[in-house]
Amino acid sequence: MHGAPALAPGASLPYAAPGAPKGGRLVLGELGGFDSLNPFILKGRAPWVLRTHVAETLLARSWDEPFTLYGLLAESVETPADRSWVVFRLRPEARFSDGSPVTVEDVIWSFETLAAEGHPRYRAAWDAVSAIEAVGARSVRITFSEPNRELPLIMGLRPVLKKAAFEGRAFAEPGLVPVIGSGPYVPESWEAGRQLTLRRDPDWWGAGLPINAGLYNFDTLRIEYFRNTDALFSALATGALSLFHDTDPLRWAEGYDGLPAVRDGRLRRHVIPHGRPSGMEGFVFNTRREVFADRRVREALALAFDWDWVNARLFAGQYARIESYWSGSELGWQGAATGREAALLAPFAAALPEGTLERGWRPPAGDGRRNRRGLRRASALLEAAGWELAGDTRMRGGAPLAFEILVTSGEAETLGGLWAGALKRLGVAATVRRVDAAQYEARRRDYDYDVIVNRWWLSLSPGTEQWLYFGPEGRQRPGTRNYMGVEAPAVAAMIRAILAAERREGFVAAVRALDRVLSAGIYVVPFGHLPEDRVAAQAGYARPERAPLYGFRPEVWWWQPE
Repeated sequence: MHGAPALAPGASLPYAAPGAPKGGRLVLGELGGFDSLNPFILKGRAPWVLRTHVAETLLARSWDEPFTLYGLLAESVETPADRSWVVFRLRPEARFSDGSPVTVEDVIWSFETLAAEGHPRYRAAWDAVSAIEAVGARSVRITFSEPNRELPLIMGLRPVLKKAAFEGRAFAEPGLVPVIGSGPYVPESWEAGRQLTLRRDPDWWGAGLPINAGLYNFDTLRIEYFRNTDALFSALATGALSLFHDTDPLRWAEGYDGLPAVRDGRLRRHVIPHGRPSGMEGFVFNTRREVFADRRVREALALAFDWDWVNARLFAGQYARIESYWSGSELGWQGAATGREAALLAPFAAALPEGTLERGWRPPAGDGRRNRRGLRRASALLEAAGWELAGDTRMRGGAPLAFEILVTSGEAETLGGLWAGALKRLGVAATVRRVDAAQYEARRRDYDYDVIVNRWWLSLSPGTEQWLYFGPEGRQRPGTRNYMGVEAPAVAAMIRAILAAERREGFVAAVRALDRVLSAGIYVVPFGHLPEDRVAAQAGYARPERAPLYGFRPEVWWWQPE
């Protein structure tokens, strides 16, 4: 995306082991189930592994760089300095799993069909495509209608499927007929909602490419589905699962030591470092509601949430506090804005909250005394915003300060209850309402809530998706991920600066500026994040010592009995 690729032509990925043994079986666990084998459409639920192990893209990503792609189905890429168009040249040896060649016709059909009938995530970038056409027998040219330096990379990560496999059947309708791709695995057996088994293709065309050296080492990859995490964890403890990426901090701290498999060495825990940003997760204020229009009110309510106490009591202190949207990475804002970041924000300085450029805003640390200092500051902010105490209730204009926290999980319900208890001490009436997943999703899509819990997974190379997350159209248009309803000119300007940046320095400055503005707006009461990946693995499952920048990647593991 910026600068030169780290790897020379013909090099293998630095976090893979090219000499890793092939063979064995990898069994992973997932919650829920599936009723479709097409992961590229909106309808139905399909296993994620079909996107990454059965289908392939023109380019392959290195997870050791923020956003760098190398040739996969495409042997070369040509694009001008302004990236207004791109030409991909297919490898002549590229084949689908049925042995038929991957053609330019398949590429064009795949891209057009995904945009017209596929999942909505494929639509946004395609709106910027003005033309796609064959250039000779093995090349496809895509021309763009707007300046966006990320678009050639996005097109390089579109899946390529076999056109002929969909003749006579609708692409957008879910079903248990697998897609035909060119990837390292093919579906072998499946039972809807129960299991999916993939078999490594012995004739996989890409096995000899340097970019694939040390990847996809298991002969069989099986996904088992479970109704809840207790059943999944029991399967891990008894040896039925090979690997488990554990994101429960309390279970990691307290749930393993008593297991016989851990005591006798059959089950081992791996702590894998990563450089990913924290992302943002927490209570999200819907600023479309009048009660949250005033930033002072949002700050007061945020100050009432004693995260340090919650983390110590509920999560054994395992989480690090989320301090901003890209905290924990070089993209997170630091100190006072200087240089290019300050220049980007200067035109908006008068409209930004006081102190944004000089000191920004971070969630405060607790004082160990049940947040007395935070509550005193919150009370002063509410009074400054016109919310006076009348008995035990905050009132303004004859109406109480009250809102609903909409949740869909037991953990979120517990956190909401703790926050509501603290708010009660301020005279604020917050109620927690737990609904089923379908109702939650419908209300979230239409912004029909006061406060929800949401997580934005943010990468080291943010780009076009930021319009979906924080673009001004999301203030009114349903279905975006702008759940807080932010419509700040500075936010839109920083997204444009991210997309226009030609050099890494300017890109980092633009992301830091966006991070600073979003954080200063106090649209979310942040929770915590895990600063490393935690993986439990059965003995005999091995991985390279060096982890990539993005952390845990199951495709680099292998089976090596001791």
